[in-house]
Amino acid sequence: MRTIRLLLLTILVLAIPAASFAQFGVSVMIAPPALPVYTQPMAPAEGYLWTPGYWAYGDEGYFWVPGTWVMAPEVGFLWTPGYWGWGGNAYAWNGGYWGPEIGFYGGINYGFGYGGVGYDGGYWNNGAFYYNRSVNNVNVTNIHNVYNKTVINNTTVNHVSYNGGAGGIAARPTAAQETAAHQRHTPPTALQTQHVRAASTNHALLASVNRGRPAIAATSKPAQFRGRGVVAAKQAGAPYKAAPNQAAATRSNENKAAAAKAAATRSNENRAAANKAAATRSNENRATANKAAATRSNENRATANKAAATRSNENRAAANKAAATRSNENRAAANKAAATRSNENRAAANKAAATRSNENRAAANKAAVTRSSENRAAHAQPAPRQQTAPRPEARPQSVPRPATAARAQPAPRQQTAPRPEARPQSAPRPATAARAQPAPRQQSAPRPEARPQSAPRPATAARAQPAPRQQSAPRPESAPRPERKAPGGKQ
Repeated sequence: MRTIRLLLLTILVLAIPAASFAQFGVSVMIAPPALPVYTQPMAPAEGYLWTPGYWAYGDEGYFWVPGTWVMAPEVGFLWTPGYWGWGGNAYAWNGGYWGPEIGFYGGINYGFGYGGVGYDGGYWNNGAFYYNRSVNNVNVTNIHNVYNKTVINNTTVNHVSYNGGAGGIAARPTAAQETAAHQRHTPPTALQTQHVRAASTNHALLASVNRGRPAIAATSKPAQFRGRGVVAAKQAGAPYKAAPNQAAATRSNENKAAAAKAAATRSNENRAAANKAAATRSNENRATANKAAATRSNENRATANKAAATRSNENRAAANKAAATRSNENRAAANKAAATRSNENRAAANKAAATRSNENRAAANKAAVTRSSENRAAHAQPAPRQQTAPRPEARPQSVPRPATAARAQPAPRQQTAPRPEARPQSAPRPATAARAQPAPRQQSAPRPEARPQSAPRPATAARAQPAPRQQSAPRPESAPRPERKAPGGKQ
C-alpha cells in the first residue's frame, strides 16, 4: 500500500509543470483554507521586506504561518512566495525563494503588493529599498525611502489560497516568470525557517482550532508571536470547511513519518544551503565591499589629484602674478632709487667740483699772493748783489731777470755776514717793508721746499749763483748798482 502511494506521489510530481514548482514539498488531498483578512504590522526598519502569510501542512493538518517582515539575504533580492498547486489528484506545496526577480507564485493574491503577478510593494535603487506606502505600513519618520503608487487589491473578493483544482486560481506562468524560475535562487533564511517551526508548534494556529481566523495573523519580526507588532486576523477569508475525520486521520498517519523525515531532510538541506548561502553572501559582500572601496579610493585619488593640480595651477598663477608685480615694483623702485642716486651724485659731484674749484681758486689765489709777495720781497732785496764791483761782466746778464736771481740766492745770504749791514740801506722803503717780511722765511732751511712750486726759476737761479758773488766782500761798496735796479724794483 505504501509503495502504491509513493508511486502516485511520483506521478503527481511529474504531472506538475517544472516552472510551477520551485521547491516541491508535501502534498495532500484536501485544499487549504482561504486566506484570512488581516492588517500589516509596521515595518521595523529599513531593509526589511514583507513576506506574506500562508497555510502550511503538518501532523495535525493545516496551520497558519503568519506574515512577517524579513531582512533580505542580499541587496537587490526580492521574495517570491510559495503556493499550493493542484497536480491532478493532490495539492503540492511549492516553497518560496529569494532572487533578483519575482517568479511565479500561482497567481495567488496574498495582498500587500503581492497581487498574483510580480510585486508592487517596492523596489531596490542604489542599494536602498524604496517602499510603496499605498500597500506597505511604514513609519516615514524612520524610513525616508518611500513613494506612493495606487495598487488595486482584490483580496476582499477572492481569498483563494491555491492554484488549480476545484475552485483554485486558473493561472499559468509566463515566459518571463519561467525565466525567473531558472535564475539563481536563495532558499529561505534561517530566521524564516525558525518562524515556520515556531508556527507549527503553536496549537492556536491550527486551522482546525482557529477555523480560518488565526489569532496571530502577522508579526513585525520572524518568530516573535507576543508583544507589540503582533496582529490578529479580522475575519476568515471564507467559511471554514472541516475535512473528513477519517481522511484527515489517514493522511495524518501516512504523512506523519514522511513529513518528519522530509522535515528533517529539509532542515538539513536548508541548514547546509543557508550556510553555503551565508558563506557565498559573505564572500560576495566582501568582494563587493573591496571593489567599492577600491572604486572610492580611485575616485578620491583622482579627485585629490585634480584638486592638487588645480591648486598648483592657481598657486603658480598667483606666484607668477605676484612675482611680476614685485618685479615691476622693484624695477620702479630701482629706477626711482637710481634716479635719486643719480641726482644726489650729480649734486654731490657738482658740489664737490664747486668746492674743489673754490679751493683750487683760493689755493691759486693764495699761491699767487704768496708768489707775488715773494717776488716783491725778492725784488726788494737785490742790494747786496748790486754792491759787487768785480762782476761787471755778469751784470748785463742779470738785468732781464731780477726776480729770478733773487729767489735763487737765499742760501748765500744766510751765510754772508755782511748782509745785516746792507739791510739798513733799504730805509727809504717803509711801505714795502711789510711785504718784504718774507726775509726771515728765506733764512729758514725749509723755505726752499716751497719755492720749487715754480720749477723753471730754480734752474735759472742756479746759473745766477756764481761763487764770486757770495764770496765778494766789496758788494756793499758799489754805489752805482742801485741806479740800475730802479726800473725793476718798486721802491
